[in-house]
Amino acid sequence: MTDERNTLGRRLKRYANVTTAMGGAAARMAGSRMLGIERDEKLEAHELKLALGNLKGPLMKVAQMLATVPDVVPANFAAELQTLQTQAPPMGWPFVRRRMSAELGPDWEKKFKTFEHEAAAAASLGQVHRAWHKNGQALACKLQYPDMTSAVEADLAQLKLLFSIYKRMDRAIDPSEIANEVGARLREELDYKREAAHIALYRAMLKDTPSIHVPSVVTELSTGRLLTMSWETGRPILEFKTQPLADRNTIARTLFKAWWHPFSHYAAIHGDPHLGNYTIRDNLELNLLDYGCIRTFNPKFVGGVIDLYNALLKGDEARAVHAYETWGFVSLKKEVIETLNIWARFIYAPLLDDRVRTVANGVEPSAYGRKEAFEVHKLLNKLGPVKPPREFVFMDRAAIGLGAVFLHLQAELNFYKLFNEEIESFSLAEVSTRQKAAFKAAGVPGPE
Repeated sequence: MTDERNTLGRRLKRYANVTTAMGGAAARMAGSRMLGIERDEKLEAHELKLALGNLKGPLMKVAQMLATVPDVVPANFAAELQTLQTQAPPMGWPFVRRRMSAELGPDWEKKFKTFEHEAAAAASLGQVHRAWHKNGQALACKLQYPDMTSAVEADLAQLKLLFSIYKRMDRAIDPSEIANEVGARLREELDYKREAAHIALYRAMLKDTPSIHVPSVVTELSTGRLLTMSWETGRPILEFKTQPLADRNTIARTLFKAWWHPFSHYAAIHGDPHLGNYTIRDNLELNLLDYGCIRTFNPKFVGGVIDLYNALLKGDEARAVHAYETWGFVSLKKEVIETLNIWARFIYAPLLDDRVRTVANGVEPSAYGRKEAFEVHKLLNKLGPVKPPREFVFMDRAAIGLGAVFLHLQAELNFYKLFNEEIESFSLAEVSTRQKAAFKAAGVPGPE
């Protein structure tokens, strides 16, 4: 196995690559503006995608997140950034051959019936090749890019620097715990053995839901930087945007189950709900892909989510305070709680409304959440800073990401009914018991 430790030299090389790639793309765009040259926004978007894709790593994941929410970036940019989720520039065959040899030995090709030279998909930390087991089973081989440990540490150092500057310029949010949480999850994503355990966990949690398909891991063909799984055949979710409403509702209902059932019953979430992590089968069943970013919680955190839901539903201020304290917010003044509730009501809105509706409820995608975000930010600048606890970070991100998928599908569902079906038998003791048993069987570490 090759030596890929996090080293100063590799981190410095990463800094240089980031500066060169992003600076080059930005300079060309700025130069066109300054000189009055007619701009080709589609070409600019393509250049930005290539710069981010060639960098791989965490910066590319930021672009994936930007592409998730409809209309948050111009249409041409969104179209290009969306391809980063499944079609980023892949590494060539010489790279693949060296990496596979390092992971499975020089005779690695003999361990497969067939192994495709061209990548089927390329993403932020690795790329996927289609292969076939000697027994004929179709496989997906996820191979990590070289020097990802150094790349992640270099990008996280830059992220911390950006957060420290932001903290001095903006009083609304203290991002200290956000940086710590993002760092912890990204470091976990580098460990493919941990991801294999997460897959086992999800297979257990969703075993009674036949409409959701979780890959199976081929252990003998997997290592810490190579993850070999069953190939799950399906089409990108955006190909179903023009399908009949009934089909889109079926897909959205299954997505809701795939996210909320593990959370409400096992205190675990799929923390990276971007569009490239789902494919849809011809029978409208769901393939749930990529288990690098799984966030697990103390069951009390789930209790806090349900407490805040009931507090908003019934106008119970004391219960809302208890929910925020359960999540880890400290020393909150009444005005701050009222401000946080503005955002909470936005996030929970579809779950509080007992009727069939879209997530946005008639609001244009480009305006979805912007009014609430602006108001909260303005108020917290006067009242803050507020330091969101670590557990809150990926819960909030995942909820927004999942809502964005529903926006793309324009699904019309009774989200209130779906949510209450998942939480009606909630019990802290039962969640704790189920969690311990499932985590132990899968080999997944318990909540931090």
